Amino acid sequence: MAFKDFTNALFPKDNGVDVVDTEEEAYEKGSDVSSSKTGAKMILVEPRAFSESQQIADHLKRRNSVVVNLKRVTNDQARRIIDFLSGTLYAIGGELQRLGYGIYLCTPKNVNVEGRISDEESEKKAKSKIEDEMDF
Repeated sequence: MAFKDFTNALFPKDNGVDVVDTEEEAYEKGSDVSSSKTGAKMILVEPRAFSESQQIADHLKRRNSVVVNLKRVTNDQARRIIDFLSGTLYAIGGELQRLGYGIYLCTPKNVNVEGRISDEESEKKAKSKIEDEMDF
């Protein structure tokens, strides 16, 4: 009888509660109660240093979308922040979309983004390249 109590203490039975084995399962099952009750949020962030990348990743792990404005950091810091966030988004199944120069939208797996914002400079280059290739 004592052995049974000991094994139950070490290996508790499910008892109707979801047992989460990995962080991936926790993310997919929605174990974050705060965001599920209040709904997902859109967070706007203007980091001033690479050290703020982890805070942005924490927002994404809580299933919030984040708009990141990188205009207040150097180009090297911006590249490091985007690399860090790209890894975070890959791990949680999210997406990164460029909205404009130095502005990015980071969305977790539970957010669907429809449409794309076109870049005027790339459109102008594409149009001029097509016009160069055509004989008039």
